[in-house]
Amino acid sequence: MMQAGVTLDIQPDSQALALQAADFIAAQVRAKPTLSILVATGNTPMPTYTELGRRAARGEVDFSRVTAVQLDEYLGLSDHDPRSLWGWMERAFIAPLGIGKTVRLTDPAAFEADIAALGGIDLAILGLGPNGHLGFNEPPSPPTAPTRVLALTPASLESNRAYWGELSVPTHAITAGMNVILSARAVLLLVNGAHKRDILRRTLEGPETPDVPSSLLRRAPLTVIADEAAWT
Repeated sequence: MMQAGVTLDIQPDSQALALQAADFIAAQVRAKPTLSILVATGNTPMPTYTELGRRAARGEVDFSRVTAVQLDEYLGLSDHDPRSLWGWMERAFIAPLGIGKTVRLTDPAAFEADIAALGGIDLAILGLGPNGHLGFNEPPSPPTAPTRVLALTPASLESNRAYWGELSVPTHAITAGMNVILSARAVLLLVNGAHKRDILRRTLEGPETPDVPSSLLRRAPLTVIADEAAWT
């Protein structure tokens, strides 16, 4: 049984997951057209963003007043570097959805001031790292961990290597803090694949601990949409 405030929605496959997640996000935008969204990159949310782009193109949902907030970024890359997470976010989310405003993550203090000026984050869209990291909040990350620069763990370096082929994985990154994520008015965690089964169980059923940062999401209004392979 999930604890109060946590909703677990199991979908048969990754395509169904994407459609359900798109429904969830679109409903949030329709309810509040000026929604502020903390946006994850990574492979898992990409089909959801593609579906949202289709709906925006058909005029079914209007993202023009939405503010997209960057979740994380590697250090030391130009905007034109193919590994830039800002560039990925622009191509996959900002441009196809017609997002009106953005908050970029370049400096921790300025970023948290920008979040405060927004009135906080309405919706955080997150993927689940293999060691429970959220953004680049690596274990251990307490709930008060601020937006900061940090070194990536070997587990995160390995999981990120699959994105960049022959290019090296940057060793340092900047991430929105756990304090930003856990203060979001809604959190949507998207999880697919059998390789995420163990960490998803630890996230939802194990101890709440900074050693599994994702387990701390149970303190937030959390909706998890996962495919059957990630849960059963």
